[in-house]
Amino acid sequence: MAQLAIFKAPGQPFEFVERPLPACGAGEALVAISLATICGSDLHTADGRRQEPTPCVLGHEAVGRVMAVGPGREPALVGRRVTWTLTASCGACAPCRDWHLPQKCERLFKYGHAALANGTGLNGCYASHLLIRAGSTLLPIPDALPDELVAPANCALATMVNATEQLPDPCRTAVVQGAGLLGLYGCALLRAAGVERVIVVDSNPDRLALVEAFGGEPALATATDLALTGRVDAVFEVAGTAAVVPEGVRLLRPGGFYAFVGMVHPATTLALTGETVVRRCLTIRGFHNYTPRHLARALAFLCEQRNAYPWTALVSDPFPLANLPAAFDLARTQRWARVAVRP
Repeated sequence: MAQLAIFKAPGQPFEFVERPLPACGAGEALVAISLATICGSDLHTADGRRQEPTPCVLGHEAVGRVMAVGPGREPALVGRRVTWTLTASCGACAPCRDWHLPQKCERLFKYGHAALANGTGLNGCYASHLLIRAGSTLLPIPDALPDELVAPANCALATMVNATEQLPDPCRTAVVQGAGLLGLYGCALLRAAGVERVIVVDSNPDRLALVEAFGGEPALATATDLALTGRVDAVFEVAGTAAVVPEGVRLLRPGGFYAFVGMVHPATTLALTGETVVRRCLTIRGFHNYTPRHLARALAFLCEQRNAYPWTALVSDPFPLANLPAAFDLARTQRWARVAVRP
């Protein structure tokens, strides 16, 4: 039997239920969850700031071990520790085939964001088991990487691999707006890419505590007073608020690059003129999720850099699934970049 923590609505308690383990259909795989983490989007849903179909099983950042596979999946995966793309895509529509954006598939499925009635109900990672669907990429995890390093990789790290993949030339100075997990990952990725100076800005001094350990320079509330106006090569918004955008634009040099990553909600109207973008030859691009190759690169990056940064300081000791409400309470404090849950 599978144990599931069902989310019904903001303000309502999780309901813990059991369901039979399903057989695997074509292209599917049944995974026993080893460790899951609480992403900011899970908090937003639980607190009513983001709307998802309900009832549902939340959670999309996780690692697990393959218990069974259906036709079309590699039998050698059974027994392997794996992670997976947080989406399942059809591979045949225009976003998948022509635009190289499978995360925008016309028939997209996202783990942790689907109604309980969609399929078997084993759709989210706050559970003992997850049914991986056809159209999701499964990647074995190297033995050198513990669960707590890898669990957030299939969301935050892979997304930042995507956002930092194509940097302007030259790119000697970058500013990251937000010191949460996206920001810390971005800092490490940029430094590994050869960016000489990475400034990480956040209004919460506690969230800046790990910035130096990840190769960055912490800046409380603003980077404007660092004499960088008009001299920054790239800015990465991972704060989730449009309030940071005017400063980001001021910091950019002519021809600078601005990546929007965190503003995944409607209340993000921008105070920005087209004249500013045109006259300063700025490039502004949005990044939402990632492709399978970004997740593969995220795992490779963790292997390459596993001793370079204090990765284990990002994730709390795991809560048992039965204590999921307490795990959410701790996540709301922002004491940890991620709070872990273990079935």
